[in-house]
Amino acid sequence: MLDVPPPVPSNLREIQYSSGDLVADRRASYAAALASERAFAEAAELMAQALELVPQWVAGWNLLGGYREAAGDVAGAVMAWTQLLHLDARGLFGARLKLAAQAGSGAAPEPAYVEALFDDYAARFEESLVARLGYRTPETLATAIEQVMAVRGIARFGRALDLGCGTGLMGARLRPLVDRLEGVDLSAKMLAVAAQKGIYDRLEKAELVAFLKGQSVAAELIVAADVFNYVGALEPALAAVSRTLQPGGIVAFSLETHGDDDAVRLGPSLRFQHAVEPTLALCRSVGLEIAAAEPTVIRMDRGVPVDGLIVVAVRV
Repeated sequence: MLDVPPPVPSNLREIQYSSGDLVADRRASYAAALASERAFAEAAELMAQALELVPQWVAGWNLLGGYREAAGDVAGAVMAWTQLLHLDARGLFGARLKLAAQAGSGAAPEPAYVEALFDDYAARFEESLVARLGYRTPETLATAIEQVMAVRGIARFGRALDLGCGTGLMGARLRPLVDRLEGVDLSAKMLAVAAQKGIYDRLEKAELVAFLKGQSVAAELIVAADVFNYVGALEPALAAVSRTLQPGGIVAFSLETHGDDDAVRLGPSLRFQHAVEPTLALCRSVGLEIAAAEPTVIRMDRGVPVDGLIVVAVRV
């Protein structure tokens, strides 16, 4: 997880930085300055004081939870996020997910949380992910797809779907391989960046399972790069992928992995990690034959490699 609480989505910044009380705002500003110097316990104390003045300040409870967690006060963070859960009806701040991570359970994130998270991230997404975190999944997935294409004698694909397309990093790699490329994402701001690149024939803002269930025309290729780590339990998504693929069609996706017995777990980064063999077995159960499954490094996280898996499967 980040060393400081992640930024609040841009559409929430007004309520983050203006609680409606000048004294509370000033204390929150001092708290942010302390957190930037890693004085998290002191930052949490100031945020708690601010919330005594404005106890209904939703974003304030989010910040308090983050500061307390960073200070090692897990019980205090849980208390703050429990209050956040009661106040944040739409789930924009992901309180349920944060509480689930502390409890070791696998609660699914609210779509509103994922949407808001990536709306805020859109402007700096590629610089942060590629330049700072060493993200190379699009290249790795494209290479795996091309290798399977060569083995199966596929020259190119007709219709391809890029699930969780983001700003189009994966789409840029897919464009030379397909006749028609469609992208779907929850974040309107990520889609706006992707649209500027001119690589997609169609872009749609939607949740991926709902999008797949609404498809009346089969696809020859479906790709999900760095997407399933925000999904959790994969059966609904993989079943929908299998139904949408034409026989002989290919799906390629990446996972963050772990070595425990659980099929899926929620990590402290609030991303889901999946066990390899249960995931491959799930693919087979929904009619997807494994063509390739290669360990990889998804990205760096605070200088530590994040273990992952590249999977390419064929619809039988």
